[in-house]
Amino acid sequence: MTTTNKEAKVEAALTKGINAGENKDFDSAIIYFTKAIELDPMDAFAYFAYNGRGIAYSDLKKYPEAIADYTKAIELDPMDAFTYYNRGNAYSNLKKYPVAIVDFTKAIELDHKHANAYYNRGIAYSILEKYHEAIADLTKAIELDPKLAAAYYNRGNAYSELEKYPEAIADFTKAIKLGLTDASVYNNRGNTYRNLEKYAEAIADLTQAIKLDPKLAFAYYNRGNAYEALGKTKKAEADIAKAKALEM
Repeated sequence: MTTTNKEAKVEAALTKGINAGENKDFDSAIIYFTKAIELDPMDAFAYFAYNGRGIAYSDLKKYPEAIADYTKAIELDPMDAFTYYNRGNAYSNLKKYPVAIVDFTKAIELDHKHANAYYNRGIAYSILEKYHEAIADLTKAIELDPKLAAAYYNRGNAYSELEKYPEAIADFTKAIKLGLTDASVYNNRGNTYRNLEKYAEAIADLTQAIKLDPKLAFAYYNRGNAYEALGKTKKAEADIAKAKALEM
């Protein structure tokens, strides 16, 4: 099949847009993808141009523009899970979680092995305080990607909200073993130990959280409460005072 001059120009614009996006030059990517769309908005390549431009807009945190482009891409190809997933992420970034869940669900219907769609839907459910649904989705994400540390961490948070503390600790521990070692993980595991009245373990974790993030007020509060439970009043008062100072 002979490539027409217009098709060649569309392909060239798409290629430049993709390269610009890979180099994180998102403004240029938008220009090139827009050029491809202007050349022929209904061309076979238009889906890729709208989706690519949507991704660039998302990277620039221009989520309404991204959603408009993802929607157009879906009109051109309603059977691609990737675009629903991308639009779901954009809706999540706008805190439109029920709408995001609809898109993640569609992505999952089209691709049952889309671990990130399960993961992000699980996060949306957690934010909406639908913890049982969140745990189900995060469990599925883990089945599909057993090394997805963030899924263990967020499932641990959901278990904590349901007061299933041993399960939460197991998940936080797994997240740490997989390399997710920021302050929030230690803070949350430490607070879970505190809820189980395992104060020595709680203090050890909360101390580690403070080492990783000396400005994390929650860690001081939680450690202060653990010290208070052990009758270490001076240490408790010092931690609570530090937490209050950080929040000022």
